Amino acid sequence: MRARFRVRLGALLTAAAALTAVAAVPVSAQSATAGVRAPRTAVLDGERLLRTKQRLDHGDPQLKRAVGDLTARADTWLDQGPWTVVDKPKPAPGGDVHDYLSQAPYWWPSQTPTADNPWGCPYVQRDGQRNPEVDTGTDRQDVEKVFDSTYDLALAWYYTGRKEYAEKAATVLRTWFLDPDTRMNPNLDHAQFIPCKYDGRAIGIIDFSQSYTSVTDAVALLGTGAPGWSKGDRSAMGEWNKDFLGWLVNSDFGKEEGAAENNHGTFYDMQVAALAYATGDTVLARRTVLDARTKRIAPQIAGDGSQPQELARTRSWHYSTFDLVAYTRLAAIGRHVGVDLWSYRGPDGQSLFEAVDYLLPAATGATAWPHPELEFHRFAASDIVHAAADAGSDAAKRAVPHLETPPGGDLWALRPAAEQLDSIAG
Repeated sequence: MRARFRVRLGALLTAAAALTAVAAVPVSAQSATAGVRAPRTAVLDGERLLRTKQRLDHGDPQLKRAVGDLTARADTWLDQGPWTVVDKPKPAPGGDVHDYLSQAPYWWPSQTPTADNPWGCPYVQRDGQRNPEVDTGTDRQDVEKVFDSTYDLALAWYYTGRKEYAEKAATVLRTWFLDPDTRMNPNLDHAQFIPCKYDGRAIGIIDFSQSYTSVTDAVALLGTGAPGWSKGDRSAMGEWNKDFLGWLVNSDFGKEEGAAENNHGTFYDMQVAALAYATGDTVLARRTVLDARTKRIAPQIAGDGSQPQELARTRSWHYSTFDLVAYTRLAAIGRHVGVDLWSYRGPDGQSLFEAVDYLLPAATGATAWPHPELEFHRFAASDIVHAAADAGSDAAKRAVPHLETPPGGDLWALRPAAEQLDSIAG
């Protein structure tokens, strides 16, 4: 009898303690996170995002400041767009306005355009001189706004619950990818074309691979119950991603880009792995991350952590950080499929940790960057260092307080995945 009484009393005390703990959480916080599931993001850690949201709902002051920076960015998108691939003044070669078109930046018309020669062909190269057609006559500028806006808006909705953010993101996505009259065909056959010379080039795939994975994560965020983003929208977007992944894997351009031995190849792998995971092909996602150890890290990163292919560029700092954006995001995808890319070490000691360590003196301002760089921005490495610190690097953890804050604020706490912070066009 006494034993049963003690068991019942213990159960009652446990229940009372649980009720007290729930009561201690503000009502607004309870309602904000009740029934919320972690988003199935490909690059971002969905469980971590959910914990961050719960901390924010509990009134974490540091996160509130970061959310202020995020919503400031999101607010700027509310009265812009939506954008569509069919708005360009001339269609891509072949005549389909639904085909994405971008142009090689340093090639110029040699003739005055006419009705019979609307492009002013033939085109000639003027290295380093940017043809303004690249920014006004193609889809490149608009698609970058699609990528950036949907990511900012989806994150802002996820953390604040303000429906105008979700509804705007949904409108932008539907207009560019889904609506029959305005949708983009799921290929990059005409990316970085040169009029009268090449209808498209494999290297143009980087127009998408450097940022499109933010869209896949935005879609996952909206998929947790965002207003204005329906089940039909989710299904249609999934089909578009499957078709685009199929093009990336099977097209001649996709195969050529996958064979690239610099940042183009790294970003290609990252995009394929993210799309594979997002569309349910975890076998392809896992294989892509696993192969990156000997296909990318071992041959592309030296034993001292330098990246010889990127150091050869006139913007060596930009491209060294840029390539590591792809590597650290690929490592984040690996976390979802059971691959620890950070722990890999090549035969000469090559590793992602070594590559980040190589940047730390310049990233913290301790020393000058010793390689050619036309426009050095110290903040370009900030996300990279955050990623290494989160992965366990003590050197990176010590460096974090000395990083330069990127323009628009440090949003790592809200979206812990590296972004290209010093964007350059072309």
